[in-house]
Amino acid sequence: MGGVQAQLMSAAEMQLWTRRRSSTRAGIQSALWEERALVKTTCMRLTLHLLAAADFPLYMTALKSSSLATMYGHLARAGAGRKHATKMIATVMDALADGAKTQRDLIARAKNAADPSMRRWLQYPWMALRPAIIEGLICYGPPRGNEVTFVRVDHWLPRPRKLDEDEARRELIRRFLGAFGPATVRDFMKWSGIKAAEARRAWTSLDDELAAVSVDGATQWLLRRDLPALADHAPDGSLRLLPSFDPFLLAHATKDHLIDRRHYKRVYRNQGWITPVVLIGGRVAGIWSLETRGKAVTADVRLFAPAGRATRAAIEREAAALGTFLGARCDVKVRTI
Repeated sequence: MGGVQAQLMSAAEMQLWTRRRSSTRAGIQSALWEERALVKTTCMRLTLHLLAAADFPLYMTALKSSSLATMYGHLARAGAGRKHATKMIATVMDALADGAKTQRDLIARAKNAADPSMRRWLQYPWMALRPAIIEGLICYGPPRGNEVTFVRVDHWLPRPRKLDEDEARRELIRRFLGAFGPATVRDFMKWSGIKAAEARRAWTSLDDELAAVSVDGATQWLLRRDLPALADHAPDGSLRLLPSFDPFLLAHATKDHLIDRRHYKRVYRNQGWITPVVLIGGRVAGIWSLETRGKAVTADVRLFAPAGRATRAAIEREAAALGTFLGARCDVKVRTI
């Protein structure tokens, strides 16, 4: 799935559950903070994601050049530059030498170490940590109550293997197309945040691994190795309740294959918020939300067209499975909007 979108941790947990029904909240938390099989960091589009820890070097190497360019642009507008980023990295790494620290503590230390020319930059507190995050030197650590912590990667994860940047980008394209193809290089650029020149160069270098296909009259690409399996497969009409920010909803630059334009704003809302959706046969058929009152949970499902008996039954099955994941009975309310 090319990483788990983790702007909201509850949504990240459901993204994993909807693809792996044996997942539990406790198991996901254990994989993050005890087993360290998952790692939480900023990566694609400079947004929060969960990655398989084994893939951490791949993603960070592939994205670093473009992410640094974006960051240095932000620094320049705030009157800072590379030397300031280097100083912040040294300050943060030194502060984490003896273990995890809260975000609040790290920002306070960064401000204490800052010279006057950096004060405007540090009006944006996250910028104190971003250089070390993009360089792959720190990642999120176990939360302390409601407070976020960070740890040094060299203390938290096994020593990473050295990766070539160009090969890392090519492998990221393979992962992207394996999860979301057919797609275009523009889709990959928008999904990853990698700059156009770098993305196109990596995409072109994979010509012998890609197969062109026609999707509604437009040329898109798949991995050649995936073509036989997809050619023999047809949508099965299955129904899924996808949570907020689900990667399936973020992978393509245009969404016409997912949702009718008249319903677009119900899903893709202002300021980057993405509503949970009802997916039927690969298309968005409605939206939903959870209502919690005490120990009672209700899935409020709002469909774009009237639901037949089979659709209602499928929604009830999904809600029952979701309730098992949440540890509470999940009732259903279905209406048409």
